[in-house]
Amino acid sequence: MFFGPYDWLIIPGLLLGLYAQFRLTSTYNRYVRQPLDSGVTGAQAARVILDRAGLQDVDIHPVQGHLTDHYDPLKRALFLSGENYQGSSIAAVGVAAHEAGHALQHQAAYAPLQLRMMLVPATNFATKAAFFILGAGMLLTYIGLISVKLFAALLPFAIGAYAVVTFFQLITLPVEYDASRRAKDQLLRHGLVSGRERAAVSRVLNAAALTYVAGLITALLEMLRIILIARSLGDDRG
Repeated sequence: MFFGPYDWLIIPGLLLGLYAQFRLTSTYNRYVRQPLDSGVTGAQAARVILDRAGLQDVDIHPVQGHLTDHYDPLKRALFLSGENYQGSSIAAVGVAAHEAGHALQHQAAYAPLQLRMMLVPATNFATKAAFFILGAGMLLTYIGLISVKLFAALLPFAIGAYAVVTFFQLITLPVEYDASRRAKDQLLRHGLVSGRERAAVSRVLNAAALTYVAGLITALLEMLRIILIARSLGDDRG
């Protein structure tokens, strides 16, 4: 393939992503078996945090899947996976409090969260556009249905699309780290975790945050790869 020399840029992001997922899984599995001293469940802890912030109108629902926990700003509701909704472990309460932290951000009109919400439609479109341009363009060029020149002319659009994705990943980092900070503060303030449990909660949340760091680095490397491909094809035409 004419852009093979740059495929190695995928490897660091892939390896970091695998490591981040391994660390999250191993850390979560360790602390999901460690019961919390207070005995509260993830749903109960999130409810306390929300109620004491005046967010009684934010509902909490169980959702299927493993680590599918999220806050939906449009529905103004928390969705917790079954093990975190019903579980009373350090991991369950930490994850649930993190999602409640997003609700607190929404209440406070936290700027990075507001910006990320605005970027969601554009990011979804950019992700699909980049995949189509690279995937379909590469295939059609390889089998000779379009010229290398035409494919090269399309690459700036793919670069622009990946720039949107990368910016979204960049904005996600402060959103996630701030939600974790709020979660730890609220858990301690309301006596839901003890001082000696704070470090364990931090390990769970830090492991989860690493997956977002991996996502940003992967997006940056992919954008760099496309830029190098475009430059290479431009030099070939010259």
